[in-house]
Amino acid sequence: MNTKNGDSLASRAKELLIGEAKNPHDRMIFHHMSLIAFFAWVGLGTDGLSSSCYGPEEAFLALGGHTHLILFVALATIITVFLVSSSYSQIIELFPAGGGGYLVASKLLSPGMGMVSGCALLIDYVLTITLSVASGADAIFSFLPKEWISFKLGFAVFGLIVLTVMNLRGVKESVGPIIPIFLTFIVTHFIMIAYTVFGHLPELPAVLKSTQSEIISTHSQLGLWGMIFLIMKAYSMGAGTFTGIEAVSNGISILREPRVRTGKRTMHYMAYSLSITVVGLMIGYLLFGVQHVPGKTLNAALFETITQGWGKPGVVFVLITLLSEAILLFVAAQTGFIDGPRVLSNMAMDRWFPAKFATLSDRLVTQNGILLMGGAALVLMVFAKGSVKFLVVLYSINVFVTFCMSQASMVKHWWQDRQPGWIRKIILSGSGFALCLLILICVILMKFDEGGWITLLITGMLVIAAIYIKRHYNDTARQLKQLDRDMKIERFVTVDEAPVKPVAYDPQSKTAVLLVNGFNGLGLHSLLYINRLFGKEFRNFVFLQVGVIDAGTFKDPDEIERFEEKTQREVELYAKFMQRQEAYAEAMSFTGLEVVHEILKRVPQIVQKYPNAVFFGGQIVFKNDSFWNRRLHNYTVFALQKTFYRQGIPFIILPIRLK
Repeated sequence: MNTKNGDSLASRAKELLIGEAKNPHDRMIFHHMSLIAFFAWVGLGTDGLSSSCYGPEEAFLALGGHTHLILFVALATIITVFLVSSSYSQIIELFPAGGGGYLVASKLLSPGMGMVSGCALLIDYVLTITLSVASGADAIFSFLPKEWISFKLGFAVFGLIVLTVMNLRGVKESVGPIIPIFLTFIVTHFIMIAYTVFGHLPELPAVLKSTQSEIISTHSQLGLWGMIFLIMKAYSMGAGTFTGIEAVSNGISILREPRVRTGKRTMHYMAYSLSITVVGLMIGYLLFGVQHVPGKTLNAALFETITQGWGKPGVVFVLITLLSEAILLFVAAQTGFIDGPRVLSNMAMDRWFPAKFATLSDRLVTQNGILLMGGAALVLMVFAKGSVKFLVVLYSINVFVTFCMSQASMVKHWWQDRQPGWIRKIILSGSGFALCLLILICVILMKFDEGGWITLLITGMLVIAAIYIKRHYNDTARQLKQLDRDMKIERFVTVDEAPVKPVAYDPQSKTAVLLVNGFNGLGLHSLLYINRLFGKEFRNFVFLQVGVIDAGTFKDPDEIERFEEKTQREVELYAKFMQRQEAYAEAMSFTGLEVVHEILKRVPQIVQKYPNAVFFGGQIVFKNDSFWNRRLHNYTVFALQKTFYRQGIPFIILPIRLK
C-alpha cells in the first residue's frame, strides 16, 4: 500500500513538473506538436539572434583603434550568413525528413565523417546551452547590486535546471513562453538600428571618407597583410555570430507540413533578422564612436548613447531593450536543447551512442538526450564558474567543423548528380565550403592557445568513445547474425507461406508466455530452450512483442502504422511455427514508448485468460561482463522479473550465451 501511495505521489509530481503523458497513436499529435515557421524562428532562431549580444562586440574590440575596418567585417558577415543559409536551404530540399550536419555528412561523405560532424555538433550544442545561460546571467546581474554577484553562478545553475524541465515537457511548450521576449528583442533592436542608420544618412559621405583615410593609415602602419590579418582576426573573433544557422536543418522533423517550405521560410527569417541585427549593431558602434566601459556591454553603451536626449522614456526604453537581451541570451539555450538531443538520437539509432538516447518519454521527447545535454552543460558551467570570457574561447570552433563537412557533402553531391542547374548549386556550396574552412582555420589559430584546444580535446575524446561503442554494437550484431544462421532462421520464414491449422486452447495445460523482439535466432533459441527444459509440459504458447516507438519511428502516423503491422507480422511467425508442432499458440503485439510499462499494462488480461501462465524472457550473456555491456544493452527482463516477483507471477530468464 505504501509503495502504491509512493508511486502515485511520484506520478503526480512528475505530471505537475513535466505534464501528462501524450498518446503516440493519436494521429493529430504530430499536428499539435509541430511548429509553423514563426514558432520555429522563435525556437530555433534565439541562438543566432542572441549571439548578436556578444559576437559584434568581440569583432569590434578585436580591431583596436582601427574601428572603421568594421565595415569590411560587416560586409563579410552578411556574405557569410546568406551564403551558409542558402546552402542549408539546399540541404533542406535534399533532406526533407531532416538533414543536419550529421545526416548530410553520413549519407554523402561517409558514416565515419558523419560521426565526427555529429560529435562536433553535440559539443557545440552543450557550449551553446552553457554560454547562453552564463551570458544571460551576466546580463541580468549587471542590473542588480554588485554585492549580489556571488549568487550569479547559483542563478545560472537554477536557470539550466528550469530550461531542462521546460524541454522535458515538450518543444512547443518550451517555445511558448519565449515568444513575448523574442518579439520585444526584435522590435526594440529594430527601432534602435533604424534610428541609428536613418539618423546618420547625411553623414554617409563623411563616414566613407574617414574609412578611406583609415585604410591608408592602417596600411602604412601594418602593411597590406597586417591589415588583412587584423580584419580576419576581428571576423573570426565574431564567428560565434554564425552559430545557430544549421539549427533549422537539424530540427526539420518538428516543423509543420509541408516541412520543406516551412524550413526554408524559417531559414529566411533567421538569415534576414540575424544579418540586419548584427550589421546594424556594428555600424552603430562606429557611427556613435562607442568605447568599452568596464561592467557594461558595447550594446548597453550604444543604446545609452543613442537615447541620451530622450529623457526618462529613453531610460525605460534602454532598460526594456537590455532586459530583452538578457533574457533572450538566457533562453537561447533552447536551440541546444531542441537540436542536441535530436542529433544524439540519430547517432544512437546508428549505434554510435547507446540506444537509450533514441527512446521517447511519455511526453514524446528524447528525455535521455535532454537530461544528458542539461547535465553536461551543468558540469561545464560549474567547471567554468560561469565565466563568459572562458566559454567564448571554447565556442564556435565545432560548428564550423560541421559547416565545412556539410558544404563539402553538398559539393560532392552536386558534382555526382549533375542535374539541371548543378553548376550554380555547386558554386554556392563550394563558396560556402571555402569560406567556412577559412573561418575554421582562423578560429582554431586565434583561439587554440587561449583554451580552444580544450574543445578539440573533448571532441576527440567523444569521437573515440563513439568508435568504441560502434565497434561493440557491430561485434554484437555479428554474433546475433551468427545465431540466426545457426538457427536457420530463413527456413522458418519461408515455411510461413503454407497454410496452418489452428490448435484448440487447452485451459488445463500450462501456458508459456515468451517475450520476443522480432523474429530472429534469439527468439527461436529461447523457444527451443523452453522445449528442451520442460519437454511437453507446456501445450499453450503466447508470444508477446512490444514494438518500441522511438525517435526513428515517431515521424508521422503512417510510419507508426507500418511499424505496428511489421511488429504483428514478426510475432505471428512464432505462433505459426508452434502451431505446426501441434500446440496452441497466440501472437500478441503492442506498440508503445517503453517495454516494461506496456507489458505490465497487459499482464492482468493475460493472466486472467491463461491462469497457468509462466512468463519467459531471453537475455544475451556476454563472455566477459563489463561496464560497457551493462550500459550499452537494455536489461529489460531483469526489471520485469523483479516487478513480476512482487506480484507473485512466475518469470524465468533464459540465458543466451553468445559465442
